[in-house]
Amino acid sequence: MARKCGLVLMLMWAAALPVQAELLIRITEGVESAIPLAVVPFKEAGNLPAGDKLSEIVRTDLTLSGEFSALAPEKMLSLPSRGDEVFFRDWRLLGQRYVLVGEVRQLGDRASVRFELFDVNSEERILGETAGAPLNNLRSLAHHISDKVYEAITGVPGVFSTRLAYVTLESVSGRPLYKLQISDVDGQRSRVRLESDEPILSPAWSPDGRQLAYVSFETGRPAVYVHELASGQRSRIASFPGLNSAPAWSPDGRSLLLTLSKDGNAEIYKMDVASRSLTRLTEHWSIDTEGSWTADGEGLFFTSDRSGGPQIYYKESERADPRRITFGSRYNARPRPSADGKFVYYVHQRDGAFHIARTNLETEDETVLTRTQLDESPSVSPNGRMLIYATKQGGQSVLTVISSDGGASYTLPASEGDVREPAWSPIIR
Repeated sequence: MARKCGLVLMLMWAAALPVQAELLIRITEGVESAIPLAVVPFKEAGNLPAGDKLSEIVRTDLTLSGEFSALAPEKMLSLPSRGDEVFFRDWRLLGQRYVLVGEVRQLGDRASVRFELFDVNSEERILGETAGAPLNNLRSLAHHISDKVYEAITGVPGVFSTRLAYVTLESVSGRPLYKLQISDVDGQRSRVRLESDEPILSPAWSPDGRQLAYVSFETGRPAVYVHELASGQRSRIASFPGLNSAPAWSPDGRSLLLTLSKDGNAEIYKMDVASRSLTRLTEHWSIDTEGSWTADGEGLFFTSDRSGGPQIYYKESERADPRRITFGSRYNARPRPSADGKFVYYVHQRDGAFHIARTNLETEDETVLTRTQLDESPSVSPNGRMLIYATKQGGQSVLTVISSDGGASYTLPASEGDVREPAWSPIIR
Protein backbone atom coordinates (compact mmCIF):
# COMPACT_ATOMS: atom_id res chain seq x y z
CA MET A 1 0.00 0.00 0.00
CA ALA A 2 2.84 2.40 0.81
CA ARG A 3 4.31 1.75 -2.63
CA LYS A 4 1.03 2.68 -4.35
CA CYS A 5 0.75 5.88 -2.32
CA GLY A 6 4.27 6.82 -3.36
CA LEU A 7 3.35 6.41 -6.99
CA VAL A 8 0.29 8.59 -6.62
CA LEU A 9 2.29 11.31 -4.88
CA MET A 10 5.12 11.22 -7.40
CA LEU A 11 2.95 11.35 -10.53
CA MET A 12 1.98 14.93 -11.41
CA TRP A 13 0.62 16.74 -14.44
CA ALA A 14 1.68 19.86 -16.29
CA ALA A 15 -0.62 22.29 -14.49
CA ALA A 16 1.14 21.63 -11.20
CA LEU A 17 4.69 21.66 -12.50
CA PRO A 18 7.05 24.66 -12.74
CA VAL A 19 9.33 25.73 -15.54
CA GLN A 20 12.54 23.75 -15.24
CA ALA A 21 16.19 24.65 -15.62
CA GLU A 22 16.80 24.68 -19.35
CA LEU A 23 19.12 22.58 -21.43
CA LEU A 24 22.51 24.10 -22.10
CA ILE A 25 24.00 24.65 -25.56
CA ARG A 26 27.53 23.61 -26.49
CA ILE A 27 28.50 23.99 -30.14
CA THR A 28 30.98 21.19 -30.70
CA GLU A 29 31.66 21.21 -34.44
CA GLY A 30 30.97 23.40 -37.48
CA VAL A 31 31.51 22.92 -41.19
CA GLU A 32 33.87 24.74 -43.53
CA SER A 33 31.16 25.09 -46.16
CA ALA A 34 28.85 27.10 -43.86
CA ILE A 35 27.32 30.13 -45.61
CA PRO A 36 28.60 33.51 -44.30
CA LEU A 37 25.67 35.53 -43.00
CA ALA A 38 25.52 38.76 -40.99
CA VAL A 39 22.63 39.19 -38.57
CA VAL A 40 22.87 42.89 -37.71
CA PRO A 41 21.62 43.77 -34.20
CA PHE A 42 18.05 44.98 -34.66
CA LYS A 43 17.27 48.59 -33.86
CA GLU A 44 14.99 48.80 -30.82
CA ALA A 45 12.27 51.31 -29.94
CA GLY A 46 10.07 51.37 -26.86
CA ASN A 47 10.17 49.52 -23.57
CA LEU A 48 11.23 46.07 -24.72
CA PRO A 49 12.10 43.23 -22.31
CA ALA A 50 15.74 43.33 -21.23
CA GLY A 51 16.41 39.60 -21.61
CA ASP A 52 15.72 38.16 -25.05
CA LYS A 53 17.21 40.02 -28.03
CA LEU A 54 15.63 38.98 -31.30
CA SER A 55 18.74 39.26 -33.44
CA GLU A 56 20.84 37.30 -30.93
CA ILE A 57 18.35 34.42 -30.93
CA VAL A 58 18.19 34.45 -34.74
CA ARG A 59 22.00 34.42 -34.95
CA THR A 60 22.16 31.45 -32.58
CA ASP A 61 19.41 29.56 -34.43
CA LEU A 62 21.08 29.87 -37.80
CA THR A 63 24.48 28.93 -36.37
CA LEU A 64 23.06 25.84 -34.69
CA SER A 65 21.73 24.60 -38.02
CA GLY A 66 25.35 24.07 -39.10
CA GLU A 67 24.60 25.62 -42.49
CA PHE A 68 25.49 29.22 -41.62
CA SER A 69 28.49 31.02 -40.18
CA ALA A 70 27.19 34.15 -38.45
CA LEU A 71 29.44 37.20 -38.29
CA ALA A 72 30.08 38.58 -34.79
CA PRO A 73 28.53 42.06 -34.35
CA GLU A 74 31.82 43.54 -33.14
CA LYS A 75 33.35 42.77 -36.55
CA MET A 76 30.68 44.66 -38.48
CA LEU A 77 31.63 47.97 -40.14
CA SER A 78 28.15 49.44 -39.72
CA LEU A 79 24.82 48.57 -38.07
CA PRO A 80 22.07 49.27 -40.59
CA SER A 81 18.43 48.64 -39.70
CA ARG A 82 16.88 49.31 -43.11
CA GLY A 83 17.68 48.30 -46.66
CA ASP A 84 18.60 51.82 -47.76
CA GLU A 85 21.29 51.84 -45.06
CA VAL A 86 23.03 48.71 -46.34
CA PHE A 87 26.31 49.38 -48.18
CA PHE A 88 26.97 46.12 -50.01
CA ARG A 89 30.64 46.89 -50.61
CA ASP A 90 31.29 46.83 -46.86
CA TRP A 91 29.68 43.40 -46.49
CA ARG A 92 31.59 42.02 -49.48
CA LEU A 93 34.82 43.20 -47.87
CA LEU A 94 33.82 41.19 -44.80
CA GLY A 95 33.19 38.11 -46.93
CA GLN A 96 29.46 37.96 -46.24
CA ARG A 97 26.97 36.32 -48.60
CA TYR A 98 23.78 37.52 -46.89
CA VAL A 99 22.87 40.32 -44.47
CA LEU A 100 19.75 40.50 -42.28
CA VAL A 101 18.62 43.85 -40.86
CA GLY A 102 15.59 44.89 -38.87
CA GLU A 103 13.86 47.03 -36.30
CA VAL A 104 11.67 45.96 -33.38
CA ARG A 105 9.17 48.28 -31.68
CA GLN A 106 6.93 48.08 -28.66
CA LEU A 107 3.25 48.54 -29.48
CA GLY A 108 1.40 48.36 -26.19
CA ASP A 109 1.78 44.84 -24.83
CA ARG A 110 3.09 43.55 -28.16
CA ALA A 111 6.28 43.77 -30.17
CA SER A 112 6.34 44.43 -33.91
CA VAL A 113 9.41 43.62 -35.98
CA ARG A 114 10.26 44.56 -39.54
CA PHE A 115 13.11 42.57 -41.08
CA GLU A 116 14.79 42.35 -44.47
CA LEU A 117 17.25 39.85 -45.92
CA PHE A 118 19.65 40.83 -48.71
CA ASP A 119 21.85 38.87 -51.08
CA VAL A 120 25.16 40.74 -50.92
CA ASN A 121 26.46 39.52 -54.30
CA SER A 122 23.36 40.42 -56.31
CA GLU A 123 22.48 43.41 -54.06
CA GLU A 124 18.86 42.24 -54.05
CA ARG A 125 16.33 41.97 -51.26
CA ILE A 126 15.16 38.38 -51.10
CA LEU A 127 12.93 38.62 -48.01
CA GLY A 128 10.97 41.40 -46.34
CA GLU A 129 8.30 40.96 -43.71
CA THR A 130 6.62 42.49 -40.68
CA ALA A 131 5.60 40.21 -37.81
CA GLY A 132 4.42 40.60 -34.23
CA ALA A 133 4.04 38.77 -30.93
CA PRO A 134 3.28 39.50 -27.26
CA LEU A 135 6.19 41.10 -25.40
CA ASN A 136 6.48 37.98 -23.24
CA ASN A 137 6.91 35.74 -26.29
CA LEU A 138 9.83 37.27 -28.16
CA ARG A 139 11.60 33.93 -28.47
CA SER A 140 8.78 32.59 -30.65
CA LEU A 141 9.00 35.70 -32.80
CA ALA A 142 12.75 35.22 -33.19
CA HIS A 143 12.33 31.55 -34.15
CA HIS A 144 9.76 32.63 -36.75
CA ILE A 145 12.29 35.03 -38.28
CA SER A 146 14.93 32.27 -38.29
CA ASP A 147 12.54 29.94 -40.11
CA LYS A 148 11.81 32.59 -42.75
CA VAL A 149 15.49 33.38 -43.32
CA TYR A 150 16.46 29.72 -43.49
CA GLU A 151 13.77 28.93 -46.06
CA ALA A 152 14.51 32.04 -48.15
CA ILE A 153 18.14 30.95 -48.54
CA THR A 154 17.89 27.14 -48.68
CA GLY A 155 14.42 26.61 -50.11
CA VAL A 156 13.72 24.21 -47.22
CA PRO A 157 11.35 25.03 -44.31
CA GLY A 158 13.12 25.96 -41.08
CA VAL A 159 12.53 24.01 -37.88
CA PHE A 160 13.46 26.62 -35.26
CA SER A 161 9.81 27.01 -34.18
CA THR A 162 9.45 23.29 -33.56
CA ARG A 163 9.94 21.65 -30.16
CA LEU A 164 11.79 18.80 -28.54
CA ALA A 165 10.37 16.22 -26.15
CA TYR A 166 12.79 14.30 -23.95
CA VAL A 167 13.14 12.53 -20.62
CA THR A 168 15.44 13.61 -17.79
CA LEU A 169 16.57 11.45 -14.90
CA GLU A 170 17.67 12.80 -11.54
CA SER A 171 18.36 11.25 -8.15
CA VAL A 172 16.22 12.75 -5.40
CA SER A 173 16.90 11.49 -1.87
CA GLY A 174 18.46 8.39 -3.35
CA ARG A 175 15.45 7.63 -5.57
CA PRO A 176 15.16 8.08 -9.34
CA LEU A 177 12.95 10.89 -10.62
CA TYR A 178 11.94 10.80 -14.29
CA LYS A 179 10.58 13.91 -16.00
CA LEU A 180 8.99 14.15 -19.42
CA GLN A 181 9.87 17.62 -20.69
CA ILE A 182 9.30 19.81 -23.75
CA SER A 183 11.55 22.66 -24.89
CA ASP A 184 12.42 24.81 -27.87
CA VAL A 185 14.94 23.23 -30.26
CA ASP A 186 17.69 25.30 -28.66
CA GLY A 187 16.85 23.81 -25.25
CA GLN A 188 15.22 26.97 -23.91
CA ARG A 189 11.79 27.32 -22.25
CA SER A 190 11.67 23.75 -21.02
CA ARG A 191 8.57 22.66 -19.13
CA VAL A 192 7.82 19.42 -17.32
CA ARG A 193 4.73 17.58 -18.55
CA LEU A 194 4.96 14.52 -16.32
CA GLU A 195 6.96 13.34 -13.30
CA SER A 196 7.27 9.79 -12.03
CA ASP A 197 9.59 7.65 -9.94
CA GLU A 198 9.18 4.94 -12.59
CA PRO A 199 10.70 5.03 -16.11
CA ILE A 200 9.18 7.07 -18.95
CA LEU A 201 10.23 5.98 -22.43
CA SER A 202 9.76 6.57 -26.15
CA PRO A 203 7.89 9.88 -26.44
CA ALA A 204 6.35 10.32 -29.90
CA TRP A 205 4.66 13.43 -31.30
CA SER A 206 1.31 13.33 -33.05
CA PRO A 207 1.39 14.88 -36.55
CA ASP A 208 -0.52 17.97 -35.35
CA GLY A 209 1.88 18.50 -32.42
CA ARG A 210 -0.95 18.48 -29.89
CA GLN A 211 -0.34 15.07 -28.32
CA LEU A 212 2.49 12.89 -27.11
CA ALA A 213 2.37 9.12 -26.92
CA TYR A 214 4.85 7.46 -24.57
CA VAL A 215 5.52 4.45 -22.38
CA SER A 216 5.22 4.78 -18.61
CA PHE A 217 5.93 2.19 -15.90
CA GLU A 218 3.92 4.08 -13.27
CA THR A 219 1.68 1.05 -12.56
CA GLY A 220 4.70 -1.20 -12.14
CA ARG A 221 4.69 -2.52 -15.72
CA PRO A 222 4.85 -0.88 -19.15
CA ALA A 223 1.78 0.81 -20.59
CA VAL A 224 1.30 3.23 -23.48
CA TYR A 225 -0.35 6.59 -22.83
CA VAL A 226 -1.56 9.42 -25.05
CA HIS A 227 -1.13 12.85 -23.46
CA GLU A 228 -3.06 15.96 -24.58
CA LEU A 229 -0.52 18.74 -24.10
CA ALA A 230 -2.91 21.69 -23.86
CA SER A 231 -5.16 20.17 -21.20
CA GLY A 232 -2.79 17.70 -19.57
CA GLN A 233 -5.42 14.98 -20.00
CA ARG A 234 -3.98 11.48 -20.39
CA SER A 235 -5.43 8.22 -21.69
CA ARG A 236 -3.93 4.77 -21.16
CA ILE A 237 -4.41 3.10 -24.52
CA ALA A 238 -2.37 -0.10 -24.22
CA SER A 239 -1.83 -2.06 -21.01
CA PHE A 240 -2.06 -5.63 -22.21
CA PRO A 241 -0.28 -8.48 -20.42
CA GLY A 242 3.41 -8.45 -21.29
CA LEU A 243 5.14 -5.82 -23.38
CA ASN A 244 3.49 -2.53 -24.40
CA SER A 245 6.06 -0.29 -26.07
CA ALA A 246 7.44 1.79 -28.96
CA PRO A 247 4.45 3.96 -30.00
CA ALA A 248 4.73 5.68 -33.39
CA TRP A 249 2.00 7.86 -34.94
CA SER A 250 0.81 7.40 -38.49
CA PRO A 251 1.19 10.51 -40.69
CA ASP A 252 -2.59 11.10 -40.60
CA GLY A 253 -2.71 10.84 -36.79
CA ARG A 254 -5.42 8.21 -36.84
CA SER A 255 -3.38 5.23 -35.71
CA LEU A 256 -0.32 4.19 -33.76
CA LEU A 257 2.21 1.47 -34.32
CA LEU A 258 2.81 -0.45 -31.08
CA THR A 259 4.97 -3.35 -30.01
CA LEU A 260 2.87 -5.80 -28.00
CA SER A 261 3.56 -9.29 -26.65
CA LYS A 262 -0.01 -10.00 -25.54
CA ASP A 263 -0.15 -13.06 -27.79
CA GLY A 264 3.11 -14.48 -26.48
CA ASN A 265 5.71 -12.92 -28.78
CA ALA A 266 6.75 -9.32 -29.42
CA GLU A 267 5.04 -8.22 -32.66
CA ILE A 268 4.11 -4.98 -34.44
CA TYR A 269 0.46 -3.93 -34.24
CA LYS A 270 -1.50 -1.00 -35.61
CA MET A 271 -4.00 0.56 -33.22
CA ASP A 272 -6.85 2.74 -34.44
CA VAL A 273 -6.72 5.57 -31.91
CA ALA A 274 -10.46 6.30 -31.95
CA SER A 275 -11.76 2.73 -31.68
CA ARG A 276 -8.69 1.13 -30.02
CA SER A 277 -9.01 -1.76 -32.47
CA LEU A 278 -5.80 -3.64 -33.30
CA THR A 279 -4.38 -5.01 -36.54
CA ARG A 280 -1.39 -7.32 -36.33
CA LEU A 281 1.26 -6.38 -38.90
CA THR A 282 4.02 -8.94 -38.23
CA GLU A 283 3.93 -12.62 -37.36
CA HIS A 284 7.19 -14.40 -36.72
CA TRP A 285 8.85 -16.46 -34.00
CA SER A 286 11.49 -13.72 -33.60
CA ILE A 287 11.20 -10.38 -31.76
CA ASP A 288 9.68 -7.64 -33.96
CA THR A 289 9.71 -4.17 -32.43
CA GLU A 290 10.29 -0.41 -32.92
CA GLY A 291 7.94 0.14 -35.84
CA SER A 292 8.06 3.46 -37.70
CA TRP A 293 5.84 4.63 -40.57
CA THR A 294 7.12 5.88 -43.89
CA ALA A 295 6.24 9.50 -44.67
CA ASP A 296 3.31 8.50 -46.91
CA GLY A 297 1.86 6.17 -44.26
CA GLU A 298 1.85 3.22 -46.65
CA GLY A 299 4.90 1.28 -45.47
CA LEU A 300 6.81 0.76 -42.25
CA PHE A 301 10.28 0.01 -40.94
CA PHE A 302 10.90 -2.11 -37.87
CA THR A 303 13.62 -3.93 -35.94
CA SER A 304 13.69 -7.73 -35.96
CA ASP A 305 16.16 -10.42 -34.90
CA ARG A 306 14.76 -12.96 -37.36
CA SER A 307 18.17 -13.13 -39.09
CA GLY A 308 19.99 -13.92 -35.84
CA GLY A 309 20.54 -10.39 -34.51
CA PRO A 310 18.75 -7.02 -34.57
CA GLN A 311 18.39 -5.66 -38.12
CA ILE A 312 16.15 -3.16 -39.92
CA TYR A 313 13.35 -4.52 -42.07
CA TYR A 314 10.94 -2.76 -44.41
CA LYS A 315 7.37 -3.53 -45.47
CA GLU A 316 6.07 -1.64 -48.50
CA SER A 317 2.54 -2.03 -47.20
CA GLU A 318 0.82 -3.57 -44.21
CA ARG A 319 0.38 -6.88 -46.05
CA ALA A 320 3.73 -6.96 -47.87
CA ASP A 321 6.49 -9.39 -46.95
CA PRO A 322 9.29 -7.80 -44.89
CA ARG A 323 12.60 -7.08 -46.63
CA ARG A 324 15.88 -6.72 -44.74
CA ILE A 325 17.69 -3.48 -45.58
CA THR A 326 20.70 -3.38 -43.21
CA PHE A 327 23.72 -5.67 -43.51
CA GLY A 328 26.71 -3.56 -42.40
CA SER A 329 27.00 -4.97 -38.86
CA ARG A 330 25.43 -7.52 -36.56
CA TYR A 331 23.39 -4.86 -34.75
CA ASN A 332 21.13 -2.24 -36.38
CA ALA A 333 18.04 -1.03 -34.55
CA ARG A 334 15.47 1.73 -33.92
CA PRO A 335 14.78 2.87 -37.51
CA ARG A 336 13.69 6.45 -38.19
CA PRO A 337 12.97 7.34 -41.86
CA SER A 338 13.49 10.82 -43.27
CA ALA A 339 10.46 12.82 -44.39
CA ASP A 340 11.58 12.78 -48.03
CA GLY A 341 11.79 8.99 -48.08
CA LYS A 342 15.44 8.95 -49.16
CA PHE A 343 17.09 7.69 -45.96
CA VAL A 344 16.48 5.64 -42.87
CA TYR A 345 18.49 6.43 -39.72
CA TYR A 346 19.19 3.92 -36.97
CA VAL A 347 21.50 2.79 -34.15
CA HIS A 348 24.47 0.88 -35.59
CA GLN A 349 27.10 -1.15 -33.74
CA ARG A 350 30.66 -1.16 -35.00
CA ASP A 351 33.87 -2.23 -33.22
CA GLY A 352 32.06 -2.46 -29.89
CA ALA A 353 30.63 1.07 -30.09
CA PHE A 354 27.10 2.22 -30.88
CA HIS A 355 26.77 4.98 -33.48
CA ILE A 356 24.01 6.59 -35.51
CA ALA A 357 24.08 5.55 -39.16
CA ARG A 358 21.88 5.98 -42.20
CA THR A 359 21.15 3.96 -45.31
CA ASN A 360 20.32 5.51 -48.66
CA LEU A 361 17.19 3.59 -49.64
CA GLU A 362 17.86 3.97 -53.36
CA THR A 363 21.55 3.04 -53.48
CA GLU A 364 21.62 0.98 -50.24
CA ASP A 365 24.83 2.76 -49.25
CA GLU A 366 25.39 2.96 -45.49
CA THR A 367 27.06 5.95 -43.80
CA VAL A 368 28.07 6.12 -40.13
CA LEU A 369 27.33 9.68 -38.98
CA THR A 370 28.57 9.91 -35.40
CA ARG A 371 31.89 9.46 -33.64
CA THR A 372 30.63 9.20 -30.08
CA GLN A 373 30.50 5.75 -28.52
CA LEU A 374 27.13 5.06 -26.90
CA ASP A 375 24.56 6.65 -29.20
CA GLU A 376 20.85 5.85 -29.10
CA SER A 377 17.31 7.09 -29.82
CA PRO A 378 17.71 8.99 -33.12
CA SER A 379 14.95 11.41 -34.16
CA VAL A 380 14.96 13.24 -37.50
CA SER A 381 13.96 16.91 -37.81
CA PRO A 382 10.78 17.41 -39.87
CA ASN A 383 12.71 19.12 -42.68
CA GLY A 384 15.21 16.25 -42.82
CA ARG A 385 18.25 18.50 -42.38
CA MET A 386 19.10 17.69 -38.74
CA LEU A 387 19.06 14.73 -36.40
CA ILE A 388 18.96 14.52 -32.61
CA TYR A 389 20.09 11.56 -30.54
CA ALA A 390 21.12 10.67 -27.00
CA THR A 391 24.71 9.82 -26.12
CA LYS A 392 27.26 9.78 -23.31
CA GLN A 393 29.71 12.62 -22.82
CA GLY A 394 32.03 12.80 -19.83
CA GLY A 395 29.96 10.22 -18.01
CA GLN A 396 26.80 12.30 -18.52
CA SER A 397 23.85 11.47 -20.76
CA VAL A 398 23.31 14.38 -23.18
CA LEU A 399 21.39 15.14 -26.36
CA THR A 400 23.38 15.86 -29.51
CA VAL A 401 22.06 17.53 -32.66
CA ILE A 402 23.94 16.94 -35.90
CA SER A 403 23.37 17.90 -39.51
CA SER A 404 21.87 14.98 -41.43
CA ASP A 405 25.21 14.30 -43.12
CA GLY A 406 27.03 14.29 -39.77
CA GLY A 407 29.01 17.47 -40.52
CA ALA A 408 27.99 19.96 -37.81
CA SER A 409 26.90 19.28 -34.23
CA TYR A 410 25.97 20.78 -30.89
CA THR A 411 25.07 19.20 -27.56
CA LEU A 412 22.23 19.87 -25.13
CA PRO A 413 23.23 18.59 -21.69
CA ALA A 414 20.75 18.98 -18.84
CA SER A 415 21.69 21.43 -16.11
CA GLU A 416 20.80 18.68 -13.63
CA GLY A 417 20.85 14.90 -14.14
CA ASP A 418 20.84 12.99 -17.41
CA VAL A 419 18.78 13.63 -20.53
CA ARG A 420 17.61 10.94 -22.97
CA GLU A 421 14.85 9.71 -25.31
CA PRO A 422 14.60 12.79 -27.60
CA ALA A 423 11.75 13.27 -30.07
CA TRP A 424 11.54 16.11 -32.60
CA SER A 425 8.10 17.66 -33.12
CA PRO A 426 6.49 18.24 -36.53
CA ILE A 427 6.33 21.68 -38.14
CA ILE A 428 3.13 23.32 -36.95
CA ARG A 429 1.63 25.75 -39.45
